[in-house]
Amino acid sequence: MTKAERRAESIRHILDCAERLFAERGFHGVSLKDIAADADVHHTLIHYYFGDKNAVVDAVFARRAPLSCQRRMEALKEYEREAAGAPTVEGALSAFLSSDFDLYQEQPDEWKYALALGAQVANAPDWGADIMEKHFDPVVQQLIDILEVALPACSREDLYWGYHFVTGAFMLTLARTGRIDKLSDGLCRSDDLPSARKRLSAFMAAGFRALHACRQAGLSAQDMLEQLPVIQGEG
Repeated sequence: MTKAERRAESIRHILDCAERLFAERGFHGVSLKDIAADADVHHTLIHYYFGDKNAVVDAVFARRAPLSCQRRMEALKEYEREAAGAPTVEGALSAFLSSDFDLYQEQPDEWKYALALGAQVANAPDWGADIMEKHFDPVVQQLIDILEVALPACSREDLYWGYHFVTGAFMLTLARTGRIDKLSDGLCRSDDLPSARKRLSAFMAAGFRALHACRQAGLSAQDMLEQLPVIQGEG
C-alpha cells in the first residue's frame, strides 16, 4: 500500500467512526478526542487532516450527500419527463423520497448511520443549516417546481410549508429513534423502512391534496381547519 493509499484509508476509517458517533450522540455529544479514541488514532492526527469538528462533520456529510442528491434529482427529472406536463403529488413525492430508501436497501451497512445523521443535520439550525443548504436546496426546489404544476391552486408558500411538514416526517423516519416500537408495543419497528416506505408518500400526498382542495374552495388559512371536513365530505 502506498503512502497516499494509507492516508486515504486512515481518513476513511476516521470518517466511518465519526459518522457513527455523530449519528448516535449528535454533534454536540462528540469531541475530536472521542472520534480519535474510537478510531484508535491520536487526536492530533484528526486536527492535521481536518482542523476542527465542523470540518469533520462536513467531510462526513460530503461523502454521502452528493450521491443522495444526484439520485433524487435524477428520479425527479425522470418522473417529470414521464408525467409529460401532468404530474401528480403522489408521483412527485415518491420520486423524491424513494432514492434514499433505495440507497439504504442496496447498502444498509453503508447508509445506516448516514441517514440517521442526515436527520440530525436537518434538525440542527445551529450547525446543520449550512450543510442542508449547500447540498439539498437545488433538489428541493426541483420538487417544489413539480408540485406547483400538480397543485395549481396552491401558492408557493403553501408548497414550502407542505415540504416543511414532509421533510419533518421523513427525517424522523430515517432517524429510527425507536419511539414507534415502544408506542406500538412492537407492532411497528422504526428500522422497518420498507413498511414506512409503503405508507409515507400516500400519507403526505393526502395533506397536500387537502390543502389544494381548500385553496380551490377559496378558503383562507384561518378557515381551512373548520371547513376542511365539509370539503372532504363533499369529495
